[in-house]
Amino acid sequence: MAEKEEGGKLGWFLAGAVLGSAVALLYAPKSGKETREFINRKTGEGKEVLAETSKEVYEKGREIYDKGKQIADDAADLFERGRRLVRG
Repeated sequence: MAEKEEGGKLGWFLAGAVLGSAVALLYAPKSGKETREFINRKTGEGKEVLAETSKEVYEKGREIYDKGKQIADDAADLFERGRRLVRG
């Protein structure tokens, strides 16, 4: 449940950051061309960060999956060994 709450908080934080950025751009004392260039540059930077972060998240998820699979395999082996012991 704590993870769900953290995800909700993160979502609200990101939504607030996007809204705050949009308002800041509307009140920015730059020309339209300068603002568009700024947005394009920041969008490129955001894509790079997102690509790096998604790669890290994928790798961490894969790591957790592999550990979980190993634990399940070990539990199945223990169960089978116990079943053989009971049968004699």
